[in-house]
Amino acid sequence: MGWILAAVVLVGIAIAMQAPVNAALARELGGPIPAAAIAFGVGFAVLSVNALAQGQGEDFLKLPQVPAWTLIGGCLAAWYVLSAVWGVSALGVLTLISALILGQMTAAMVIDATGALGVTAREITPTGIAAAGLVMAGLILSRA
Repeated sequence: MGWILAAVVLVGIAIAMQAPVNAALARELGGPIPAAAIAFGVGFAVLSVNALAQGQGEDFLKLPQVPAWTLIGGCLAAWYVLSAVWGVSALGVLTLISALILGQMTAAMVIDATGALGVTAREITPTGIAAAGLVMAGLILSRA
């Protein structure tokens, strides 16, 4: 479990880098939407090559059978990338990431409590609420 947490922390580092990199691409291209589209295209290529290299190419053929609602993840990811490209210049990386984490934690508590989106329902604890409160405090302090 510890290595999984460490891996996710490293991904968090990558997420913090993603917004300024995509914002730089947006400046070069002249807009956030083309930059987000290019970022997704590169990501698609990397993931496709990875899937093919691991022998999972046939899994793409299952796409017509998946529930339509499961494809909303791509829309949510596009919204995230576009918002981050737009927001990083106005807010800075620290405040942007703090706000994103607060939004993620708030939604995560609702999803966990209700078992929405196919996850196993989990009790929301006072400690979890306090953790979100601390992130909110961090967001406020990041603006000070």
